[in-house]
Amino acid sequence: MATPAPESSRRLLCAALLAAPFAALLFHLRIPNLNPRSADTGAATMDAGASEIEFDMPGVVRVYKDGRVERFDGTESVPPSPSGDPANGVVSKDVVLDAAAGISARLYLPPGVEPGKKLPVVLFFHGGAFLVHTAASPLYHKYAASLAAAAPAVVVSADYRLAPEHPVPAAYDDAFAALRTVVAACRPDGAEPWLAAHGDASRLVLAGDSAGANMAHNAAIRLRKEGIEGYGDKVSGVVLLHPYFWGEDPVGGESTDAGYRGSFHRTWEFVSAGKLGLDHPCVNPLASPEEWRQLGAGRVLVTTAEHCWFVERARAYAEGIKKCGWDGELQFYETKGEGHVFFLPKPDCDNAVKELAVVTDFVRRC
Repeated sequence: MATPAPESSRRLLCAALLAAPFAALLFHLRIPNLNPRSADTGAATMDAGASEIEFDMPGVVRVYKDGRVERFDGTESVPPSPSGDPANGVVSKDVVLDAAAGISARLYLPPGVEPGKKLPVVLFFHGGAFLVHTAASPLYHKYAASLAAAAPAVVVSADYRLAPEHPVPAAYDDAFAALRTVVAACRPDGAEPWLAAHGDASRLVLAGDSAGANMAHNAAIRLRKEGIEGYGDKVSGVVLLHPYFWGEDPVGGESTDAGYRGSFHRTWEFVSAGKLGLDHPCVNPLASPEEWRQLGAGRVLVTTAEHCWFVERARAYAEGIKKCGWDGELQFYETKGEGHVFFLPKPDCDNAVKELAVVTDFVRRC
């Protein structure tokens, strides 16, 4: 048995779990006759079929075979700041962009914007393994407000349907619906006042972290294929922050350990309900260069960190997109000594400040 970690290590692990659900990907269990609440509540043990666990990401989400879902991470929320964020003056509000399509979002407007002044628009998708978090999660609220202030830009942090209730590709459909809605809202007669007054759709950037970065990539692919009437088939830029990509076979220095890889394999199979394979273009662009080259963006920024679980995928993405025939501008940024989406739980550390500066500079150039 391994020696127990010192208290400082346990605190770091807990912080990592809260910031990045993929920290628990090494666990995927089927445990019969387990009722985690019975010990605390004294309730009668449920029958074996109802209490059997289908999928467990400890500290993040647990799904039972009877369809019950328990989320332990990403459930906290904070309200918007209609009077301005005390830290940066950014005002924010929750809106329904398209009731028919079920598209809701939290909008962020930087302080001191003159009437009629147009700004870049960042359509942001939060991470969380397609399983947890919302636009109102404290980590994402703080990041979106910081990005809006620093760029400056109008940030639209979109919500989307989560697995397992809505397996992938539901999230992809919601992402593209959000893109169409935001484009329409940026027109002078758009239904959302902040976007109609200040949103410049010609400088629209798709962005996200981890699973959200995966969504930004796939929204740009779909845009090139389908286009948006009156807009075209390209956004100005795409920002992929520590993107979640995977595949059947290891790339670069990725682990070859079967148990380790199996945990990531099973998670993708679970969130996609087994309908999208490990080398499907949605999760492994490297396997389909002919589709990859259709990325509908003029510029792409890929960021990662030395100890990110997906660092080899990010490196391969940056290298491969230049070879697949895509004709845009690529920027790659890697932070040494940090882990997956470290900038969320540690937003004020030097490395997080530097990465945000890279992102804001990219947005300004779009």
